[in-house]
Amino acid sequence: MANIKSKQKAILSNQKANARNSAIKSSVKTAIKKAKKAAENKDPKTADFVANAHHEIDKAVSKGVLHLNNGARKASRLDAFIAKNK
Repeated sequence: MANIKSKQKAILSNQKANARNSAIKSSVKTAIKKAKKAAENKDPKTADFVANAHHEIDKAVSKGVLHLNNGARKASRLDAFIAKNK
């Protein structure tokens, strides 16, 4: 741990942000996996899962967890996967 008080505070706030960002990234990955699995199994609710995945990606981008292009790439690849597995 640092000796300077401002650095101690910075370390704590970075840890909080890291935990928050990790949770958001995890929810994005989970939503994408669920959508892909639904598409592979020809689930009738695939559209709902895809919409949820897009929502999670957009939310992560708006919060700054994912870069805009990273979110766009994830969404595009998901759409391409869904189109291929219809």
